[in-house]
Amino acid sequence: MWLYVALLLGFYFLRRWYRERQTVENLTEKYVFITGCDSGFGNQLARQLDARGLRVLAACFTQKGAEQLEKATSERLKTTLLDVTSTESVKAATEWVKGCVGHRGLWGLVNNAGIGAPVGANEWLTKDDFAKVINVNLLGVIDMTLHLLPLIRKTRGRVVNVASVMGRLSSMGGGYCPAKYGVEAFSDSLRREIYHFGVQVSIIEPGGFRTSIGQRIEQDLKTLWDRVPSHVKEAYGQQYFEKWLNTLKDLMEGSQKNLCLVTDCIEHALTSCYPRTRYSAGWDAKLVYIPLSYLPASWADYVLSHFLPKPAQAV
Repeated sequence: MWLYVALLLGFYFLRRWYRERQTVENLTEKYVFITGCDSGFGNQLARQLDARGLRVLAACFTQKGAEQLEKATSERLKTTLLDVTSTESVKAATEWVKGCVGHRGLWGLVNNAGIGAPVGANEWLTKDDFAKVINVNLLGVIDMTLHLLPLIRKTRGRVVNVASVMGRLSSMGGGYCPAKYGVEAFSDSLRREIYHFGVQVSIIEPGGFRTSIGQRIEQDLKTLWDRVPSHVKEAYGQQYFEKWLNTLKDLMEGSQKNLCLVTDCIEHALTSCYPRTRYSAGWDAKLVYIPLSYLPASWADYVLSHFLPKPAQAV
């Protein structure tokens, strides 16, 4: 019996391996629009796809980021400025994309733009702190997708949304985790709605990587603690904050440096004839966060609680 099970599993993985190696034709004629290309995953992906010959349309938040990316890539790559929190900016970028692709339509949209801070204990934050992150990481994804979807339907192309393992297992306070949960939900509903148009939607779930988002969180956390009300500080205590900060530093130092682990997943989602619905990137995502997300909530709570300090006034 076990021999038959092993043979079936072997056949399944062999078949999947073969199917996923089949690539889309005429990649050099296909346009891909990527948000958040100033640094991190977006910047690496733009350079990676450009080197492969795709026609990359890269959206940057700053003029400096756009100029640096243009210098590092071929003449095929084009850049524009984009603030995903501004519908007017999104509309302008959409018109720019239409002018670039013409009658050919848009093959791929990669919603990568995102921020991490403010992050901390939920009680340290305000509604505006949550809104700041959600406006970029969730509403920006939704707004950009809704504007470009007609161009993607025309080519029966791809939508790739960069979520996070934090969209499966929330382990810190602030708007980051709720936003990434929202990206997962939006992607799932979108995939089921537009499947019959031939459009495929993939979700990327990276673990911890060293990007500009992570590098800014430490300083932002210190600034956040300085404005926390005194009665809240007393409840948590200075030692709690320092241990929280040290835990964050340890996570940043232990984060993976190879951004290609993520961009390779995005490239596969754009170029494979049979892209996956979800991609996990990084050893921590595959071995820690995603397995934990399938456990009963009480088990996950028990594990994660051992990584966080206890407040000064804990029961």
